[in-house]
Amino acid sequence: MRKRSSKAKDVDDVNVIAHRILREATGEAEPTRPEEPTKNPAAVALGQLGGLKGGKAQAKSLSTKKRSAIAKKAAKARWDR
Repeated sequence: MRKRSSKAKDVDDVNVIAHRILREATGEAEPTRPEEPTKNPAAVALGQLGGLKGGKAQAKSLSTKKRSAIAKKAAKARWDR
């Protein structure tokens, strides 16, 4: 079994954080902002492609009765709010 470390690697020490705050407050260092995660453009395009054709493909595969039941359930959920 793998041993776990007792201290998290990505958490800074309290003194390091205090030093960074002090430098930012006095203007010695630029304020640090957490980096925003970037999305993979290929994955975004693939997800959008599936979303664009999803409803039409589902409607084709369903019977009229089943499609009607789904629509009634959706309308009831809207009116119940």
